[in-house]
Amino acid sequence: MSDDGATTAHLSVAMTTTTQVTSSSSRGTEFYFQCAVVIIGAMGTGANGIILYALIASQQHKKHALIVSQNALDCLGCLGLVVTYSLKLSNPHLAGPAGYWLCTLVLSEALCSFAICASIINLAAVTVERYLRVVHAAWSKTKRDGRSFGHNRHRSK
Repeated sequence: MSDDGATTAHLSVAMTTTTQVTSSSSRGTEFYFQCAVVIIGAMGTGANGIILYALIASQQHKKHALIVSQNALDCLGCLGLVVTYSLKLSNPHLAGPAGYWLCTLVLSEALCSFAICASIINLAAVTVERYLRVVHAAWSKTKRDGRSFGHNRHRSK
């Protein structure tokens, strides 16, 4: 019986030691992951910002509204990643109503999720619009020009 007690005690010490090593190792991995997400988010924000600027400066934003909105949503998603993971790295003290809302909206990644979901929905709209332009080109052209509603019928005579 004393042999079982010693084995159990030994096993308990071994499990505690393993848990502590794993815990400190995972904290280091988590830290580097969060730093990588901040860097990737900053690069994505900058790249999408440059594309938005180029579209607006070249007056292409009027012709490609869905592409502009896709870039804007991606830019907001990347900016949300930077803000969220920068706050996670700073490990703020969350107290009171401000702490509640900070935790609810930012640290829970809700704002990033909203931007990513909106980006996915917009990407689906871009896909449908491009499909209609390629497969049903004539129908798409009449719908885009407004001819299907009788706006240009009297001018073509």
